[in-house]
Amino acid sequence: MKKRIDVIANEEAYNNLSSFIEIEELNKNVRVCRDAIRKSVKRVDVQARLIKLLEILKRHSCKQIGVSYMSKNTIAAKMKLCYKTVQRLMKKLEDLGMIRQVPMKRKKDMMQTANAIIIQPVKDEMSGKDPMEESKKCPANKTTTSFLKQNTKNNKRKAVAQFSHVDNSLETSLKHANFVAHWVPGVFSNLVGAFYEKAETIQEFWKVIKQCNRVVDYSTNKRAFTGSQEIQIGIKAFKEFAMKVKAGVNMHKGQFAYFNGIVNKLMTNLYFDTDFMDNLN
Repeated sequence: MKKRIDVIANEEAYNNLSSFIEIEELNKNVRVCRDAIRKSVKRVDVQARLIKLLEILKRHSCKQIGVSYMSKNTIAAKMKLCYKTVQRLMKKLEDLGMIRQVPMKRKKDMMQTANAIIIQPVKDEMSGKDPMEESKKCPANKTTTSFLKQNTKNNKRKAVAQFSHVDNSLETSLKHANFVAHWVPGVFSNLVGAFYEKAETIQEFWKVIKQCNRVVDYSTNKRAFTGSQEIQIGIKAFKEFAMKVKAGVNMHKGQFAYFNGIVNKLMTNLYFDTDFMDNLN
């Protein structure tokens, strides 16, 4: 028997379901989930699909932070998988406590529509880090010369093994590190990072902004827009770009070329906008 659906799909309902305040908080949460998936799921192909699904849900849950309302058919098309496979992947994420689904109905006809998919806040404990145990004190034994020599050798072996483990862990961490360059403004990095995971991609989008900001006075190397204006333009341009992507616009020349066109057009219009040029200088 089907359960009664009480939640009507509208903006207020989606806002009420959101568990996050800022996008950066959502991004950190998803990073913890990715680590947990790698630790708890043995099959590499299933790991990759679960992480890809989580990334898609994250990218499409920025308006109401952490809440997505795409249909499973749309998700299946984006992942190039069948509907049943997406269902199983959703079930696995639910079992892991990373998402939950809320049945929704349309206001106009009260018929069922796509579920609201909510990314759940998780704790760092999911990454598998165990708390350190407290050491128990024990009575000191009488120390002899031979015991000291033997103990010194054992300590040296342990120290070498310990530092070797630290070096290997550090090397592994650095290989998987994904740092955005310092010259990319944090607010722009956070916005683009909600849609793209790789630091190189985020940096490439910011390079487009910098390249489009042309020099207007070569004697002083002055550019058309200041640094703060670049950030404002970058945020506005990327939001427009994201809407075009969601609308399914064909970017036959590539995403960066398309973004370049948006930025150029925006800068041309704003350069002659006296309110913009005066207020943000």
